[in-house]
Amino acid sequence: MAAVLFDFSGTLFRIESSESWLRAVLAQAELSLAEPELLRTADALERVGALPGGTASPVQRIPDELASLWDIRDKSAELHRAAYTGLSRQVPLPDPALHDALYDRHMTPAAWAPYADAAGVLRTLRERGIAVGVVSNIGWDLRPVFREHGLDPYIDVYVLSYEHGIQKPDPRLFETACAALGVEAPDALMVGDDRRADGGAAALGCGVHFVDHLPVAQRPDGLRPVLDRVG
Repeated sequence: MAAVLFDFSGTLFRIESSESWLRAVLAQAELSLAEPELLRTADALERVGALPGGTASPVQRIPDELASLWDIRDKSAELHRAAYTGLSRQVPLPDPALHDALYDRHMTPAAWAPYADAAGVLRTLRERGIAVGVVSNIGWDLRPVFREHGLDPYIDVYVLSYEHGIQKPDPRLFETACAALGVEAPDALMVGDDRRADGGAAALGCGVHFVDHLPVAQRPDGLRPVLDRVG
């Protein structure tokens, strides 16, 4: 392999818990909820899928009025915000402004933690001369997250769906990444947690390797097998 393409959420990084997310936003707004109510609200937000990068898909059914928007949410920043704040607004909060504040919080580096082996794997790939790209379905610029956590020096190119109006599994997004890295698709490996979205790279001829989307503490070395794949 001449290049490895990584997904972002659930692959290299994991978002904070819904409870931590809600606590941070309430604290910033100088608002509070009784502990039982806070826990119930955090659980409700998680069940509707309001936390981007949290669960793979909402536990509850997407409301009809949001279904079509949900399917294309990663094609622009506006669609992404509308989809997730639309889900959030299904859950009552003490101030309506908190729905946008929650969305804003998830875009901050503080809301994300890299998996324990991410830095080591990326560093080893760099030492081996293997190009690295990040290919993400997302509606905002994740580069500050990589910079804040010290992983940006290992990334050669970022290909983000909202910047191209194309979202995985469309092979064109992977093709864009390969072209930017100057490699042919059969010489690239796509690493991700979503078998449908990230598996779209196979249609282009890329190799594919899947990891489990788990909390950081539960997946200490899920990325290390990638080093064996690339040789």
